[in-house]
Amino acid sequence: MYKRLVLPLLFRFDAEAVHHFATSALKLILSIPGMRGLARSLYTVNDPRLRRTVFGIDFPNPVGMAAGFDKNAELVPELNALGFGFIEIGTVTPRPQPGNPQPRLFRLKADGGLINRMGFNNKGAGPAAGRLRNRPAGLIVGGNIGKNKDTPNESALDDYLISFRELFDVVDYFVVNVSSPNTPGLRDLQEREPLTRLLQALQQENETIATRSSVTPKPILLKIAPDLTDSQLDDIVAIVTETQIAGVIATNTTISREGLRTPANTVAEMGAGGVSGRPVRERATEVIRYLHQKSGGAFPIIGVGGIFTAQDALEKLRAGATLVQVYTGFIYEGPGMAKRICEGLLRDESFRG
Repeated sequence: MYKRLVLPLLFRFDAEAVHHFATSALKLILSIPGMRGLARSLYTVNDPRLRRTVFGIDFPNPVGMAAGFDKNAELVPELNALGFGFIEIGTVTPRPQPGNPQPRLFRLKADGGLINRMGFNNKGAGPAAGRLRNRPAGLIVGGNIGKNKDTPNESALDDYLISFRELFDVVDYFVVNVSSPNTPGLRDLQEREPLTRLLQALQQENETIATRSSVTPKPILLKIAPDLTDSQLDDIVAIVTETQIAGVIATNTTISREGLRTPANTVAEMGAGGVSGRPVRERATEVIRYLHQKSGGAFPIIGVGGIFTAQDALEKLRAGATLVQVYTGFIYEGPGMAKRICEGLLRDESFRG
């Protein structure tokens, strides 16, 4: 019903406006007494065969919501009720920022994709941390952190440290986002020398806070772009090994426009931004496979990019991912998506084995 009736109606309106309407409606409906429990019973698959322990965290299932959907940590219980095993909030920055001018989110309906140039629009790390202090126990939440647009790259570390400190007590793991194409100069931080310095400093702060608070350090992951060359991916493997971070999220959106079915002039009118969804599926899987093979499986990889079905998720897992995340696929597939993927995984002999 969602794809036949609801989606065509929603697609008549501006993509960002629909996002705000849909998330507000979800929050309102699930605030009605008993509705959250009903949604959980309808959409959650509770099966021990789905559980995964990754970088010291026990995940009830391997299907998570990627960063970008819930930038401000306002929908964590609601997304959990829809069957997701974990939710990644953000990207958050130290100071609130409006992001890039609208319109900045576009649908590639013929491709099953999106183009976005949101630009880290968010209310800031502090307010996100405040909301997460009240979240129900047992929900696994990752904190995706970035720098403010007006912060020069030479001072980027300060931004990441501020958000890291704000969120330390309220998230289960961190993701360092240096791969969004929508903040000018951000991807320059993916180069080996500045990235190594950034991750080493965060690891040092991680140990300092953990020692002072007598807790375990938080897993830190790096989110990378699908547009990296093999040489750059080799550097990523070396950096992860050197800095001893917990793993990698592969991948973010792509700046490539190759192979799109949407007419080129229509794509050109949409302008700059990162492409997500089915157009990035194959490349994301290639990156996962390359990292897994090159590293000998030395670190966990969260696979994201073009996952719509259980087969798409299995493709990422077989390539070397340990967990997967969705975003664009959720827009196209609807609220039962996580359940369908989990049920499909359980039907697959290679997954069960």
